Amino acid sequence: MTASDHHRTFPDTAPPGDRPDPGRATPPHGRIRVLIADDQPIVLRGFAAVLRAQPDLAVVGTASDGAQAVRLARETHPDVALLDIRMPEMDGIEAARRILETEATRVIMITTFDLDDYVYDALSAGASGFLLKDVRANDLAEAVRTVARGDALLAPKITRRLVAEFARQRRPVPAGSPLTPREAEVLRLIARGLSNAEIAADLVVTEHTVKTHVARLLAKLGLRDRTQAVIHAYETGLIVPHT
Repeated sequence: MTASDHHRTFPDTAPPGDRPDPGRATPPHGRIRVLIADDQPIVLRGFAAVLRAQPDLAVVGTASDGAQAVRLARETHPDVALLDIRMPEMDGIEAARRILETEATRVIMITTFDLDDYVYDALSAGASGFLLKDVRANDLAEAVRTVARGDALLAPKITRRLVAEFARQRRPVPAGSPLTPREAEVLRLIARGLSNAEIAADLVVTEHTVKTHVARLLAKLGLRDRTQAVIHAYETGLIVPHT
């Protein structure tokens, strides 16, 4: 999403930040509830406009700083929160930590920067995804859907650097791994970026069976979602990337 896209595509009609979006706090069943927090008004309005245009998404609130985002999350219980990393009052990473303490919300961190420290901090805080602010409109909407269904989401450039770093720092898999051989294989395929359908085809099993393996391995490892599963696979050396 370029600066010109903001001026050309997004109307300056979004409600101001720091309050729930009137009329959208209780969207119809089946719509993904989204909270957006960013201290740049043009980004906040732009992201909100893109997501409101999607029939399956509902913006339940907007905030201009992290403290407002935490308060709104507790009021509106969003399925997904888009949080800018650099915000006044409270940054997005701390806001993510506080939101995830009380809400069953998946968090996507958004930033202008792709510095490694931000990625590690965001994932450590429990974020399910990481996007740069120049994301295209269609990709933004799809990112929300991806994270809402529990899949991993990292901008491709960030993913390559993140994987390379974990490859350098990896350590041996702890003895007595709780995973069965099949669960370990599923985890390897998740870390390679395969979807459930692709894993099912690779292993010649049903997609339902794959979903069961994924749910069990996440529970055994105490992981929140597929993003954390990918990180775990590289951290422990379960998968070794070619770098």
